[in-house]
Parts: sequence; C-alpha cells; structure tokens
Amino acid sequence: MAIHWFPGHMNSTRNAINDRMKAGLDVVIELLDARLPGSSANPLLAKLTEGKPTLKLLNKQDLADPERTAMWLDHYNALPDTRAIGLDASIKAPAQALIKACRELAPLRGGMVKPVRVLICGIPNVGKSTLINTITTKRIAKTGDEPGITKIEQKIVLENDFYLFDTPGMLWPRITIEESGYNLAASGAIGRNAFEEEEVALELLARLRQHYAGQVEERYKLGDVAGLSDEELLTAIGRKRGAMLSGGRVNLQKAAEVLIYEFRQCILGRITLETPAEFKQWAAAADAAEEKRKDKTAKRRKQAAEDRAPAAAKAEPAPKDS
Repeated sequence: MAIHWFPGHMNSTRNAINDRMKAGLDVVIELLDARLPGSSANPLLAKLTEGKPTLKLLNKQDLADPERTAMWLDHYNALPDTRAIGLDASIKAPAQALIKACRELAPLRGGMVKPVRVLICGIPNVGKSTLINTITTKRIAKTGDEPGITKIEQKIVLENDFYLFDTPGMLWPRITIEESGYNLAASGAIGRNAFEEEEVALELLARLRQHYAGQVEERYKLGDVAGLSDEELLTAIGRKRGAMLSGGRVNLQKAAEVLIYEFRQCILGRITLETPAEFKQWAAAADAAEEKRKDKTAKRRKQAAEDRAPAAAKAEPAPKDS
C-alpha cells in the first residue's frame, strides 16, 4: 500500500527545519513509536539534518514488546553519532534523561555563550506534544489522538543554556516501504482519509498471527487461529465483538475499526510490529522495487523520445535545390 499523505503544513515543517539548520543546530531528537521504530523513522528528516548527532526517543515503550524494544535500542545505539533511549508515561523525569543524552552528543556546547540547540521532530501522533507538556510541567503544546495537531515551531527553554525547538509532526511525501505504510496507518500516524481500515486490519492480523497469535486468541476468545485465513480471522473477530449486519452477516468495516482501535489502545497487549532485521529486509525490497520503477520510467521516456524523433524529421521541409 503506497501512502500519499502530505498536508500543506508538513511542507511548511520541512522549510522550518531547513531554516533551523541554517540558523544553527547541535542535536536532532527524533521521537519514534516504540511499536514501529523503523517505520516511524522519517527518511526525509535524515536527509534534512544529515551530519547532525541524533537522539532516538522510543516513545510509548509501555505499549510495545519489551524484548523487541531492547533490540531496537541496541540497533540504534550501535549507529555512529546516535543515542537511543526508551520513554513512556511512567518515567517521572524525562527532561533530565533527554538533556543528559543531548549534552553527551554535543560535548563542546554548553553555557550561555554556546547554548545547546536541539530540534525535536517526529511523525504525527507519536506523542511529541504530550512529551513536551510533561517535560515543561505545563500545557504549551496541544495534544490529541489525530495526526497533525501542532502547526507551528515553538522554542522551549529547558535550562538556561538548553534550547529545544519543537516542530509539527511530519511524514514524507511518498512511503515506498509497503509494510511501513500499513504499520503507520495501524498506529494512527496517518489520517483516516488516506487508507482503508479493512485493508490495514488484514495486514495487521497477518503480523499479529505470526508473532502474537496467543494474544489474539485470548482477547477474542478464539481457538487456534493457525488454520484461518486473515479474512476468516477478521470475520471471527467481528462476530465475537458484535459487529453484525442484518441476516447474520459480519460488518467487516466495523470489525476492522475494532481491531485497529484495540491495537492502538494496547488492549491486545504489548506489541511491536517489526524487528530491525525485518525492517532491513523490507527496506531492501522497497529500494530494489524503486530502482526497477525508475529504470522502467527512464526506458519509457527514452522510447517516447525516439518515437518522436522520426516524426519531427518528416515534418522538416526538404532543402531547396540551389
């Protein structure tokens, strides 16, 4: 599923990040969803802030599989100029952990003459506004469960020599990794008008039955789901949750909405939809497919140009005899 969802304010965010880079920046904080750390890492942000030390914050770790969270933290901490820490609502002093990690990434900055300048970014609905409200102990950022709440850049002084610049959530114009598109939609990072709930629910079930079948069986009081197709499993869930139409038919749209909601609210249990190894495979396959697409486009354009050339030659008037 190729996702194209890039509201106008996201283009403004891209411009704001470019301006911030020109004005001076020491560290980039990228807030990730711990349930999909690879899919929620913005490749456009990586290009915009290339060369800057990065702190990866795996937010909502209390909703994610703890074993897989540890795998992702190890993965990111092994990268150069990168630190990664996990966050959730139970952490009482997130600001101190954040400030400490950023100072370690920018050891030559500090003091009133050279304050640490930090940009915090993330995809929509990843919990950035909630985090900022927590670390500043007051509500300065709007929060909500729909993507795209923050619309303007904010400057926040966390300490006398530590400035945090907040930007609106930003996706990238074209999500080429198909699995990432589904995971982002399931998490709530993408507006509802950009995807079909039933399609996303079926892909979510395919992931859940592979790694978390027991949690699905327990939640919906089902037997062994191994013998069911994804469609049959969604139908069974809809029947168990009372998503019914006249004539005893299951309302698959309603069943899909129920499944996605219960995943987002952690009612199904702590789940992470991808491992570093899985995401690496998805990205490699997407890169190969993108190269094929570009090659096909180039060949088509070349052929079109060759086809036009003879016609243009015929249209030229014949030279006159001298």
